[in-house]
Amino acid sequence: MTLRPVADDLASAAARHSPASHGSYAPHRRTALVLTGTGTAGAYHAGVLRALHEAGVKIDLVAGRGIGAVGAAFAAVDGAAQLWASGGLWHSPSATQLYRWRPTLRVSAWILGLTLAAVLLPLGIVLVAALIYPLAYLLRVGGLPGAETLNIAFGRLVELVFAPAALPTWLPRVVVVALVAFLAVLIGSAGVNWFRARRRRRSRGALWWLLLGAPLDGRGARGWFADGLWKLMRGAGSVAQPSPGEIGQQYGDLLLENLGQPGFRELLIMAHDLDGRRDVSFALLADPYRRRFFEGQVGAAHEDRELESVDLAGDARPAAFDACAAALSLPVATDPWLLTFAPSSGWRGETHRVCDRPDALGHLLDEVARAGAEQVILVSALPGPTGPHTLGAGRRDGRGRIGESVAAMEAAAVRDAVRTRAGLFQQLFEIRPRHNPLGPFDFAGCYDERSDREQSIGELVERGYEDGHRQFVGPVIGASGEEIERAPAPRMPRTTPSGVGRGGD
Repeated sequence: MTLRPVADDLASAAARHSPASHGSYAPHRRTALVLTGTGTAGAYHAGVLRALHEAGVKIDLVAGRGIGAVGAAFAAVDGAAQLWASGGLWHSPSATQLYRWRPTLRVSAWILGLTLAAVLLPLGIVLVAALIYPLAYLLRVGGLPGAETLNIAFGRLVELVFAPAALPTWLPRVVVVALVAFLAVLIGSAGVNWFRARRRRRSRGALWWLLLGAPLDGRGARGWFADGLWKLMRGAGSVAQPSPGEIGQQYGDLLLENLGQPGFRELLIMAHDLDGRRDVSFALLADPYRRRFFEGQVGAAHEDRELESVDLAGDARPAAFDACAAALSLPVATDPWLLTFAPSSGWRGETHRVCDRPDALGHLLDEVARAGAEQVILVSALPGPTGPHTLGAGRRDGRGRIGESVAAMEAAAVRDAVRTRAGLFQQLFEIRPRHNPLGPFDFAGCYDERSDREQSIGELVERGYEDGHRQFVGPVIGASGEEIERAPAPRMPRTTPSGVGRGGD
């Protein structure tokens, strides 16, 4: 899809802005970069970030939901290069292991598969015998050697497998051992899940859900993000990785101390509170936008604002990691992240289940407007809506089917959000691919019917880079006639009292 600035068709918005403010990019406006998507979409975000970085595009605020929270978190502290670099997050071997099937399900599937193979072994030998004996007969008729040897060897195998002291003995033992192992895996997994849940909050539900849990494992994605973020913050040091809360605290300190410096930007991440049934905005903003963002009207509106927003510039700085961990937790498909609110917050220290909401882009744009953004660059890894004669074969694999549903929901959310929220800004630009064969969970690549070849996640990074130049840097920045300062040279990061590096690539 080519870039097309979205016209401000709301009458109220048209009355607020002068006609000269429409139709062009202006670097003096407060600019927000919004990253939205799930799973592999983060690789596309990385490529676009590289294109914008090389062009020196001024960005005041980075916002994200889903995997977009990862790109936003790194871009906010001048670390976006860690996303696209050769040894960065999206080129690391661990990136291919994100959102795998839950370990309990994988181990159980192997046990059941091997058990089934043992049960079917006698039947398989019978079927092979049905082929071996005719083959031996043809060899004998043709006068070729080996017929007698083939008959004798296979006959001994059949006698060994079907001997009265063999088949009735080893097959039941194999089945019993497999069932015991299967139950041990389920009970062990249930015990671990129960223990984890009891440490922070109670859980209830059917026994089978406690045994099996969510189908996909979100811990790999959260660990992958934590490793990359800590590598960025520690610099060249060899300090051991701390707890998630400490990572969040140090990240919040790093961003707050350097806010306003070249390469550092304000941050906004959105997740969904399953227990509160509300979207929660985690924001670290500079004044005066911070005051305006967290202020609410008197009465119920003020109470809602207190429950739906977390100020990462205040005492809730440790929740910076929680925000990203929640955004990486998929609804239903993975276990939600457990977030403990501060005792001084509106939730009074409660522990809530938080996760991503794929169709929350509209609300995220509302929050971006509330944070004072005047123009928005929206990046999505999903192509635009399709028309007739564009049907393709449906996915048969389990993760592929889940990914199709998530992608369809997100594509509709992007379209609705652009249509209904464009009037909130003086300009809204879209960067999205014409074609993206990778589903949200195709981290190891996939076969593309339209190009008749395998495509990898590395190619998606390059596609984002090319689209960033073709759809925004060239036609928008180049056509604006504005001089944009190139990206500054890397600066020495500040350090903590303990000497741990802060910032830098």
